[in-house]
Amino acid sequence: MTTIALIVAAGKGLRTGMSFPKQYIEIAGKTILRRSIDAFLEHPAIDNICVVISDADLALYDEATKDLNVLPAVMGGATRQESVRNGLESLTDLSPDFVLIHDAARPFVSTALISRCLEMLETGQAVLPTLPLTDSLKTFSDGQITGSVNRDEIVAAQTPQGFAFAAILAAHRAFDGENLTDDTALAARAGLGVSIVEGEALNFKITTAADMAAAERHILKSLGDIRTGYGFDVHAFEAGESVWLGGVEIPYRKKLKGHSDADVALHALTDALLGAVAAGDIGVHFPPSDPVWKGAASERFISHAARLVAEKGGVISHVDLTIICEEPKIGPHRAAMTEKIADILKIQSDRVSVKGTTTEKLGFTGRGEGIAAQAVATVRLPE
Repeated sequence: MTTIALIVAAGKGLRTGMSFPKQYIEIAGKTILRRSIDAFLEHPAIDNICVVISDADLALYDEATKDLNVLPAVMGGATRQESVRNGLESLTDLSPDFVLIHDAARPFVSTALISRCLEMLETGQAVLPTLPLTDSLKTFSDGQITGSVNRDEIVAAQTPQGFAFAAILAAHRAFDGENLTDDTALAARAGLGVSIVEGEALNFKITTAADMAAAERHILKSLGDIRTGYGFDVHAFEAGESVWLGGVEIPYRKKLKGHSDADVALHALTDALLGAVAAGDIGVHFPPSDPVWKGAASERFISHAARLVAEKGGVISHVDLTIICEEPKIGPHRAAMTEKIADILKIQSDRVSVKGTTTEKLGFTGRGEGIAAQAVATVRLPE
Protein backbone atom coordinates (compact mmCIF):
# COMPACT_ATOMS: atom_id res chain seq x y z
CA MET A 1 0.00 0.00 0.00
CA THR A 2 1.37 3.42 -0.95
CA THR A 3 0.27 6.78 0.37
CA ILE A 4 1.02 10.26 -0.97
CA ALA A 5 0.38 13.47 0.95
CA LEU A 6 -1.05 16.20 -1.29
CA ILE A 7 -0.46 19.57 0.37
CA VAL A 8 -2.55 22.44 -0.98
CA ALA A 9 -0.63 25.74 -0.92
CA ALA A 10 -2.01 27.66 -3.89
CA GLY A 11 -4.09 30.26 -2.04
CA LYS A 12 -3.28 33.91 -1.47
CA GLY A 13 -4.01 33.76 2.28
CA LEU A 14 -3.97 37.52 2.76
CA ARG A 15 -6.24 37.67 5.83
CA THR A 16 -3.11 37.56 7.99
CA GLY A 17 -2.53 41.17 6.94
CA MET A 18 0.73 40.28 5.20
CA SER A 19 1.50 41.34 1.63
CA PHE A 20 2.36 37.82 0.46
CA PRO A 21 0.80 34.34 0.87
CA LYS A 22 0.65 33.14 4.45
CA GLN A 23 2.10 29.72 3.68
CA TYR A 24 5.46 31.39 3.02
CA ILE A 25 5.47 33.44 6.22
CA GLU A 26 8.23 32.38 8.60
CA ILE A 27 7.32 31.58 12.18
CA ALA A 28 10.29 31.10 14.48
CA GLY A 29 12.68 30.60 11.59
CA LYS A 30 10.67 28.24 9.37
CA THR A 31 7.85 28.87 6.89
CA ILE A 32 4.36 27.58 7.56
CA LEU A 33 4.55 25.46 4.41
CA ARG A 34 7.88 23.92 5.42
CA ARG A 35 6.46 22.95 8.81
CA SER A 36 3.49 21.25 7.13
CA ILE A 37 5.75 19.36 4.73
CA ASP A 38 8.09 18.29 7.53
CA ALA A 39 5.18 16.79 9.47
CA PHE A 40 4.48 14.35 6.62
CA LEU A 41 8.15 13.73 5.82
CA GLU A 42 8.61 12.54 9.40
CA HIS A 43 5.79 9.96 9.16
CA PRO A 44 7.06 6.50 8.16
CA ALA A 45 3.88 5.56 6.27
CA ILE A 46 4.00 8.52 3.86
CA ASP A 47 5.74 7.44 0.66
CA ASN A 48 5.85 10.79 -1.11
CA ILE A 49 4.70 14.39 -0.91
CA CYS A 50 3.30 16.62 -3.64
CA VAL A 51 2.63 20.34 -3.13
CA VAL A 52 0.15 22.36 -5.17
CA ILE A 53 1.18 26.01 -5.50
CA SER A 54 0.37 29.18 -7.39
CA ASP A 55 2.60 29.75 -10.40
CA ALA A 56 3.23 33.26 -9.04
CA ASP A 57 4.85 31.75 -5.93
CA LEU A 58 7.41 29.47 -7.57
CA ALA A 59 10.44 31.39 -6.27
CA LEU A 60 9.00 31.44 -2.73
CA TYR A 61 8.27 27.72 -2.98
CA ASP A 62 11.76 26.87 -4.20
CA GLU A 63 13.29 28.77 -1.29
CA ALA A 64 10.98 27.15 1.28
CA THR A 65 11.58 23.60 0.04
CA LYS A 66 15.23 23.59 -1.02
CA ASP A 67 17.01 20.35 -0.15
CA LEU A 68 13.70 18.54 0.48
CA ASN A 69 12.91 15.23 -1.18
CA VAL A 70 9.43 15.91 -2.54
CA LEU A 71 7.71 15.50 -5.90
CA PRO A 72 7.81 18.40 -8.38
CA ALA A 73 5.37 21.18 -7.51
CA VAL A 74 2.02 21.27 -9.32
CA MET A 75 0.42 24.53 -10.40
CA GLY A 76 -2.98 25.21 -8.86
CA GLY A 77 -6.18 26.52 -10.37
CA ALA A 78 -8.61 29.38 -9.77
CA THR A 79 -10.32 27.55 -6.86
CA ARG A 80 -9.19 25.13 -4.19
CA GLN A 81 -11.16 22.34 -5.88
CA GLU A 82 -9.34 22.99 -9.17
CA SER A 83 -6.02 23.00 -7.35
CA VAL A 84 -6.72 19.66 -5.70
CA ARG A 85 -7.87 18.21 -9.03
CA ASN A 86 -4.62 19.34 -10.66
CA GLY A 87 -2.65 17.72 -7.86
CA LEU A 88 -4.53 14.44 -8.11
CA GLU A 89 -4.15 14.31 -11.88
CA SER A 90 -0.39 14.75 -11.49
CA LEU A 91 -0.26 11.56 -9.40
CA THR A 92 -1.97 9.25 -11.90
CA ASP A 93 1.28 7.72 -13.16
CA LEU A 94 2.30 6.93 -9.58
CA SER A 95 -1.17 5.51 -8.85
CA PRO A 96 -0.97 5.48 -5.04
CA ASP A 97 -3.46 3.47 -3.02
CA PHE A 98 -4.27 6.38 -0.71
CA VAL A 99 -3.93 10.14 -0.71
CA LEU A 100 -4.05 12.51 2.26
CA ILE A 101 -5.15 16.01 1.20
CA HIS A 102 -3.92 18.65 3.61
CA ASP A 103 -4.09 22.44 3.88
CA ALA A 104 -0.61 23.96 4.05
CA ALA A 105 -1.90 26.47 6.61
CA ARG A 106 -2.23 23.69 9.25
CA PRO A 107 1.45 23.30 10.18
CA PHE A 108 0.96 21.45 13.48
CA VAL A 109 -0.61 18.25 12.19
CA SER A 110 0.73 15.46 14.38
CA THR A 111 2.11 12.03 13.61
CA ALA A 112 -0.70 10.54 15.70
CA LEU A 113 -3.42 12.30 13.67
CA ILE A 114 -1.89 11.18 10.38
CA SER A 115 -1.78 7.62 11.74
CA ARG A 116 -5.44 7.74 12.78
CA CYS A 117 -6.45 8.81 9.28
CA LEU A 118 -4.41 6.03 7.68
CA GLU A 119 -5.77 3.40 10.03
CA MET A 120 -9.34 4.38 9.19
CA LEU A 121 -8.58 4.19 5.46
CA GLU A 122 -7.69 0.52 5.83
CA THR A 123 -11.43 -0.24 6.00
CA GLY A 124 -12.99 2.78 4.24
CA GLN A 125 -12.78 5.07 1.23
CA ALA A 126 -12.76 8.47 2.91
CA VAL A 127 -11.87 9.85 6.34
CA LEU A 128 -12.28 13.24 7.97
CA PRO A 129 -10.67 14.45 11.23
CA THR A 130 -13.18 16.44 13.28
CA LEU A 131 -13.54 18.38 16.50
CA PRO A 132 -16.72 18.73 18.55
CA LEU A 133 -18.18 22.20 18.97
CA THR A 134 -18.49 23.60 22.48
CA ASP A 135 -20.17 26.98 21.83
CA SER A 136 -23.91 27.34 21.37
CA LEU A 137 -24.82 27.84 17.71
CA LYS A 138 -27.48 30.25 16.50
CA THR A 139 -29.01 31.26 13.21
CA PHE A 140 -29.73 34.93 12.54
CA SER A 141 -31.19 37.32 9.98
CA ASP A 142 -31.04 41.11 9.81
CA GLY A 143 -29.17 41.25 13.09
CA GLN A 144 -31.76 39.17 14.96
CA ILE A 145 -31.46 35.62 16.30
CA THR A 146 -33.86 33.35 14.42
CA GLY A 147 -33.15 29.97 15.98
CA SER A 148 -30.71 27.47 17.48
CA VAL A 149 -28.65 24.65 15.98
CA ASN A 150 -28.07 21.35 17.76
CA ARG A 151 -24.31 21.37 18.27
CA ASP A 152 -24.33 17.63 19.03
CA GLU A 153 -25.06 17.04 15.35
CA ILE A 154 -22.28 19.32 14.06
CA VAL A 155 -18.50 18.98 14.03
CA ALA A 156 -15.65 21.19 12.83
CA ALA A 157 -13.79 19.70 9.86
CA GLN A 158 -9.99 19.59 9.65
CA THR A 159 -7.36 18.19 7.33
CA PRO A 160 -5.67 15.91 6.37
CA GLN A 161 -8.67 14.35 4.69
CA GLY A 162 -7.86 10.83 3.52
CA PHE A 163 -9.17 8.95 0.50
CA ALA A 164 -8.74 5.91 -1.67
CA PHE A 165 -6.89 7.59 -4.53
CA ALA A 166 -8.91 6.17 -7.43
CA ALA A 167 -12.21 7.03 -5.74
CA ILE A 168 -11.44 10.68 -4.96
CA LEU A 169 -9.91 11.25 -8.40
CA ALA A 170 -13.06 9.86 -10.02
CA ALA A 171 -15.19 12.12 -7.81
CA HIS A 172 -13.19 15.20 -8.82
CA ARG A 173 -13.56 14.30 -12.48
CA ALA A 174 -17.27 13.62 -12.18
CA PHE A 175 -18.13 16.82 -10.31
CA ASP A 176 -15.60 19.21 -11.79
CA GLY A 177 -16.72 22.83 -11.44
CA GLU A 178 -19.26 22.36 -8.63
CA ASN A 179 -16.86 24.05 -6.17
CA LEU A 180 -17.90 22.21 -3.02
CA THR A 181 -16.59 23.26 0.39
CA ASP A 182 -13.96 20.55 0.80
CA ASP A 183 -12.93 17.15 -0.52
CA THR A 184 -15.12 15.13 1.85
CA ALA A 185 -18.14 17.12 0.63
CA LEU A 186 -17.21 16.10 -2.89
CA ALA A 187 -16.70 12.50 -1.77
CA ALA A 188 -20.15 12.46 -0.17
CA ARG A 189 -21.61 13.93 -3.37
CA ALA A 190 -20.10 10.93 -5.19
CA GLY A 191 -21.71 8.53 -2.73
CA LEU A 192 -18.57 7.61 -0.83
CA GLY A 193 -18.96 6.85 2.86
CA VAL A 194 -16.98 9.34 4.96
CA SER A 195 -15.74 8.08 8.32
CA ILE A 196 -14.56 10.44 11.03
CA VAL A 197 -11.58 10.31 13.38
CA GLU A 198 -10.70 12.52 16.31
CA GLY A 199 -9.03 15.77 15.27
CA GLU A 200 -6.74 17.93 17.38
CA ALA A 201 -7.14 21.46 18.71
CA LEU A 202 -3.49 22.17 17.90
CA ASN A 203 -4.16 21.33 14.26
CA PHE A 204 -5.72 24.76 13.72
CA LYS A 205 -5.66 26.63 10.43
CA ILE A 206 -3.58 29.80 10.39
CA THR A 207 -5.81 32.47 8.90
CA THR A 208 -5.44 35.73 10.83
CA ALA A 209 -2.68 37.70 12.55
CA ALA A 210 -3.98 36.35 15.87
CA ASP A 211 -3.49 32.80 14.56
CA MET A 212 0.06 33.72 13.61
CA ALA A 213 0.76 34.95 17.13
CA ALA A 214 -0.74 31.79 18.62
CA ALA A 215 1.43 29.64 16.34
CA GLU A 216 4.59 31.48 17.38
CA ARG A 217 3.70 31.11 21.07
CA HIS A 218 3.25 27.39 20.61
CA ILE A 219 6.59 26.96 18.84
CA LEU A 220 8.55 29.02 21.35
CA LYS A 221 6.94 27.12 24.22
CA SER A 222 8.43 23.93 22.80
CA LEU A 223 11.93 25.46 22.66
CA GLY A 224 12.77 25.49 26.34
CA ASP A 225 16.53 24.88 26.13
CA ILE A 226 17.80 28.48 26.17
CA ARG A 227 21.48 28.89 25.30
CA THR A 228 23.80 31.90 25.29
CA GLY A 229 26.98 32.22 23.24
CA TYR A 230 29.75 34.82 23.37
CA GLY A 231 31.99 36.00 20.56
CA PHE A 232 34.99 38.32 20.37
CA ASP A 233 37.19 39.33 17.44
CA VAL A 234 39.88 41.85 16.52
CA HIS A 235 41.20 43.06 13.18
CA ALA A 236 44.00 45.55 12.50
CA PHE A 237 43.81 48.38 9.99
CA GLU A 238 45.80 48.52 6.77
CA ALA A 239 45.80 50.80 3.74
CA GLY A 240 42.44 50.94 2.01
CA GLU A 241 39.34 52.98 1.25
CA SER A 242 36.53 51.33 3.23
CA VAL A 243 35.73 48.91 6.03
CA TRP A 244 33.07 46.23 6.27
CA LEU A 245 31.17 46.27 9.57
CA GLY A 246 27.97 44.40 10.32
CA GLY A 247 27.55 43.54 6.66
CA VAL A 248 27.70 47.21 5.62
CA GLU A 249 30.51 48.81 3.63
CA ILE A 250 31.57 52.11 5.23
CA PRO A 251 33.81 54.56 3.34
CA TYR A 252 36.99 55.19 5.35
CA ARG A 253 40.64 56.00 4.78
CA LYS A 254 41.70 52.50 5.83
CA LYS A 255 40.40 48.94 5.63
CA LEU A 256 40.53 46.00 8.02
CA LYS A 257 43.17 43.36 7.46
CA GLY A 258 42.02 39.76 7.19
CA HIS A 259 41.77 36.67 4.99
CA SER A 260 38.08 37.30 4.26
CA ASP A 261 36.48 40.76 4.07
CA ALA A 262 37.58 41.12 7.74
CA ASP A 263 34.13 42.13 8.99
CA VAL A 264 35.06 42.02 12.66
CA ALA A 265 31.45 42.55 13.75
CA LEU A 266 30.02 39.61 11.80
CA HIS A 267 32.96 37.45 12.89
CA ALA A 268 32.15 38.11 16.54
CA LEU A 269 28.46 37.37 15.90
CA THR A 270 29.35 34.17 14.08
CA ASP A 271 31.41 32.96 17.04
CA ALA A 272 28.59 33.85 19.43
CA LEU A 273 26.08 31.76 17.45
CA LEU A 274 28.51 28.86 17.11
CA GLY A 275 29.19 29.03 20.82
CA ALA A 276 25.49 28.91 21.68
CA VAL A 277 25.14 25.54 19.93
CA ALA A 278 28.59 24.27 21.00
CA ALA A 279 29.81 24.08 17.39
CA GLY A 280 33.37 25.34 17.80
CA ASP A 281 34.55 28.67 16.44
CA ILE A 282 34.76 30.44 13.10
CA GLY A 283 38.24 29.09 12.42
CA VAL A 284 36.99 25.49 12.64
CA HIS A 285 34.41 26.06 9.92
CA PHE A 286 36.30 28.60 7.79
CA PRO A 287 40.05 28.16 8.36
CA PRO A 288 42.09 31.16 7.20
CA SER A 289 44.60 28.73 5.72
CA ASP A 290 42.03 27.69 3.11
CA PRO A 291 42.34 29.88 -0.02
CA VAL A 292 38.65 29.39 -0.84
CA TRP A 293 37.78 31.94 1.88
CA LYS A 294 40.19 34.62 0.66
CA GLY A 295 38.18 37.81 0.27
CA ALA A 296 34.92 35.99 1.12
CA ALA A 297 31.96 38.00 2.39
CA SER A 298 31.47 37.38 6.10
CA GLU A 299 27.74 37.14 5.45
CA ARG A 300 28.48 33.56 4.36
CA PHE A 301 30.01 32.78 7.76
CA ILE A 302 27.14 34.07 9.88
CA SER A 303 24.58 32.50 7.54
CA HIS A 304 26.31 29.15 8.09
CA ALA A 305 26.14 29.60 11.87
CA ALA A 306 22.43 30.48 11.66
CA ARG A 307 21.85 27.38 9.55
CA LEU A 308 23.47 25.19 12.22
CA VAL A 309 21.02 26.61 14.77
CA ALA A 310 18.10 25.82 12.45
CA GLU A 311 19.36 22.29 11.79
CA LYS A 312 19.17 21.63 15.52
CA GLY A 313 15.53 22.72 15.44
CA GLY A 314 16.33 26.00 17.18
CA VAL A 315 15.65 29.67 16.65
CA ILE A 316 17.74 32.77 17.22
CA SER A 317 16.03 34.79 19.93
CA HIS A 318 18.35 37.82 20.17
CA VAL A 319 21.82 39.05 19.26
CA ASP A 320 23.71 41.91 20.91
CA LEU A 321 26.76 43.39 19.19
CA THR A 322 29.22 45.98 20.47
CA ILE A 323 31.78 47.48 18.07
CA ILE A 324 34.80 49.07 19.76
CA CYS A 325 36.75 51.72 17.86
CA GLU A 326 37.54 55.43 17.74
CA GLU A 327 36.80 55.64 14.01
CA PRO A 328 34.78 55.26 11.87
CA LYS A 329 31.80 56.43 13.87
CA ILE A 330 29.21 53.67 14.31
CA GLY A 331 26.14 55.80 15.01
CA PRO A 332 25.42 56.90 11.41
CA HIS A 333 25.50 53.26 10.25
CA ARG A 334 23.80 51.54 13.17
CA ALA A 335 20.35 51.30 11.54
CA ALA A 336 21.77 49.86 8.31
CA MET A 337 23.77 47.27 10.25
CA THR A 338 20.75 46.31 12.32
CA GLU A 339 18.58 45.75 9.23
CA LYS A 340 21.33 43.84 7.43
CA ILE A 341 21.99 41.48 10.32
CA ALA A 342 18.26 40.91 10.84
CA ASP A 343 17.93 40.11 7.15
CA ILE A 344 20.82 37.63 7.19
CA LEU A 345 19.56 35.88 10.32
CA LYS A 346 15.91 36.06 9.20
CA ILE A 347 14.75 37.55 12.49
CA GLN A 348 12.94 40.77 13.34
CA SER A 349 15.11 43.87 13.60
CA ASP A 350 13.99 44.45 17.19
CA ARG A 351 15.86 41.23 18.04
CA VAL A 352 19.15 42.77 16.88
CA SER A 353 21.12 45.22 19.01
CA VAL A 354 24.08 47.10 17.52
CA LYS A 355 26.12 49.45 19.69
CA GLY A 356 29.33 51.41 19.24
CA THR A 357 31.77 52.51 21.91
CA THR A 358 35.36 53.71 22.31
CA THR A 359 38.14 52.97 24.78
CA GLU A 360 38.71 56.67 25.49
CA LYS A 361 41.93 56.68 23.41
CA LEU A 362 43.36 53.76 25.43
CA GLY A 363 44.84 50.58 23.96
CA PHE A 364 45.19 49.54 20.31
CA THR A 365 41.66 50.65 19.42
CA GLY A 366 42.27 53.98 21.13
CA ARG A 367 45.41 54.46 19.09
CA GLY A 368 43.46 53.77 15.89
CA GLU A 369 45.33 50.56 15.11
CA GLY A 370 42.24 48.42 14.59
CA ILE A 371 38.68 47.52 15.61
CA ALA A 372 37.39 45.02 18.17
CA ALA A 373 33.90 43.58 18.47
CA GLN A 374 32.12 41.49 21.03
CA ALA A 375 28.77 39.78 20.66
CA VAL A 376 26.25 37.79 22.67
CA ALA A 377 23.69 35.50 21.02
CA THR A 378 20.68 33.88 22.64
CA VAL A 379 19.14 30.85 20.96
CA ARG A 380 16.28 28.55 21.86
CA LEU A 381 16.57 24.81 21.19
CA PRO A 382 14.18 21.91 21.70
CA GLU A 383 14.51 20.32 25.14
